[in-house]
Amino acid sequence: MLLSKTQLLLVVLLPLLGSILAGLFGRKIGRAGAHTVTILGVAASCALSAHVLWQLLHGAEPFNQNLYTFFQTGGYAAHVGFMVDKLTAMMMVVVTFVSLLVHIYTIGYMAEDDGYHRFFSYISLFTFSMLMLVMSNNFLQLFFGWEAVGLVSYLLIGFWFKKPSAVFANLKAFLVNRVGDFGFLLGIGGVLYWLGTLDYATAFANKSAIEGVTVSIFVGHEWSVATIICICLFIGAMGKSAQVPLHVWLPDSMEGPTPISALIHAATMVTAGIFMVARMSPLFELSETALHFILFIGATTAFWTGLIGMVQNDIKRVVAYSTLSQLGYMTVALGVSAYSAAVFHLMTHAFFKALLFLAAGSVIIGMHHEQDMRKMGGLRKYMPVTFWTSVIGTLALIGTPFFSGFYSKDTIIEAAKHGAAGAGWVGTYAYWAVLLGAFVTSFYSFRLLYMTYFGKERFRDAHDDHGHGHDPHHDDHGHGHHGVHEPHESPWVVTLPLILLAIPSILIGYFTAGPMLFGTDMGGHHEATPFFAGAIQVLSTHDVMAFLKEEMWHGPVAFALHGFTAPAFWLVVAGFALATVMYWWKPELPARVAHALRLPIRILENKYGMDTLWISGLAGGGVKLGKLSREIDTRLIDGVAVNGSASLVGLVASLARKLQSGYLYHYAFAMILGLVALLALLRHYWQ
Repeated sequence: MLLSKTQLLLVVLLPLLGSILAGLFGRKIGRAGAHTVTILGVAASCALSAHVLWQLLHGAEPFNQNLYTFFQTGGYAAHVGFMVDKLTAMMMVVVTFVSLLVHIYTIGYMAEDDGYHRFFSYISLFTFSMLMLVMSNNFLQLFFGWEAVGLVSYLLIGFWFKKPSAVFANLKAFLVNRVGDFGFLLGIGGVLYWLGTLDYATAFANKSAIEGVTVSIFVGHEWSVATIICICLFIGAMGKSAQVPLHVWLPDSMEGPTPISALIHAATMVTAGIFMVARMSPLFELSETALHFILFIGATTAFWTGLIGMVQNDIKRVVAYSTLSQLGYMTVALGVSAYSAAVFHLMTHAFFKALLFLAAGSVIIGMHHEQDMRKMGGLRKYMPVTFWTSVIGTLALIGTPFFSGFYSKDTIIEAAKHGAAGAGWVGTYAYWAVLLGAFVTSFYSFRLLYMTYFGKERFRDAHDDHGHGHDPHHDDHGHGHHGVHEPHESPWVVTLPLILLAIPSILIGYFTAGPMLFGTDMGGHHEATPFFAGAIQVLSTHDVMAFLKEEMWHGPVAFALHGFTAPAFWLVVAGFALATVMYWWKPELPARVAHALRLPIRILENKYGMDTLWISGLAGGGVKLGKLSREIDTRLIDGVAVNGSASLVGLVASLARKLQSGYLYHYAFAMILGLVALLALLRHYWQ
């Protein structure tokens, strides 16, 4: 069975066609036309992607062909082509399915926005860009998709371009990602220089050419070529997948509309870096140093950014910091060579995180565009569908046994535990980071639930200040005026995607953990071909997943039952208990805790000073350096070198001009003086 080239082209091009029609002809086809063409395009792409995955699961050969030659010079060539195996097909289904639900949700969320057709055009273009990234079979096309998702995210984060904070946020995202992309470009350049190709399959086949090879970057210091390439590639992933210290753009991306928050944080941009490292596993396996670096960065992101989520009051920012933390978990899995666990968590996370973001957006609609949780409370009786789907998303996020997040998150924690032995102190640090992160995740998740859906209806007390934190485009339509608004359940185009996302948030881990993580069927029996065979390559000395399969995996039920005895579960219970006491049983307690712990809370509210470092330090330093350069240019180069030399010529010319009087006797006198001087000189030499 062979995959159809036409089918794969349609998967990519249908969202692009919808984007073009909505973007260029949106005024002519109207709002209904704009959402119809984009939704149909993405729906068809989703159906075709599901069919591709079904074919691969039933014996079809992976597809790897070049479709178009971009350039060919000397021994180098760049193509447009597709590499579609089970890893790619899984990503295609996740991207298109979540994107489809976000498109449907947008009909309700953006109903009153003037940029309705423009927004649909952007999110459809986002889907096209991500598909080009995940389906590419070479580094040039990967870089095209990489930059395209960055560009479209810039357009979407700053969608409300009349709002200064949105403009600042999209510029911040764009510039911070440029830092990561510079490293990414260096990594691709290293692949081309040392392996002589931009093609994945050829590069992986020739990887022995860089094994053990070193180069001297600084005199007397030899660096492994594989380490240089892999760390540079991972720096690109640090930008896209928001790893410390290139994470500062992601919380600010909340300035964009909620649907795009769900798309960026769940299925597209932030998952690009995780996917890329998994795809490049044959190269990353060559460098222990690069893997330890990835492990350290992922552990730092998983724990320390999660702590910031504990003190946030904006409902979307809590979920945003949760995304940062979960991306750290995925990166830890990559660092211990548990690539399948990383992409499995990527998949499960896409469903429950999209659910949590869209549920937060539903709350914002129901609260008439209020985002501050301190002005909510008691919403569960007004918004039952949103409440129950939020509960499901939360239970999946914290890793409740039998929910999808449990199978992926607990596997990562176990992989970190068993992979720590070979990584020294970095491994120990990573294990404790992801383990304690379970407590942090549980606390801020239940804090959000209690502040939003339980307790006193605080929105009745806060109506005089109702405009805080709402989306600016709704000012034009009369929302946010003074007075108490009764919260209401969102329309069906908003709640239907919540229900459709809640189903995989509960079930998908149970049914797919065995095949995708351990290469077994539902009964725990070994399958002939592991799910990611050929797509992910792991050295036998690094294969922590094989160890977990032998030691722990006896089917999804046994694994979940074992989860009730694991330390992570009891830390989750502790987080739940603390949040319950503070935000439900003793609601006066948070104020006392905030007073007692004001210093650490201030540090968390200031985000460890990372924003200050980037804005005032690096960006501010760049501005000061530019001003210094301008002073040097103005005063030294222009003032002394350019204008100074011109002034000197002018001075000499003015002095010489004074010698030209125009009187004949002056010239005769000068000639006599010159003759006398010449005679004196000749007499001196004759003697």
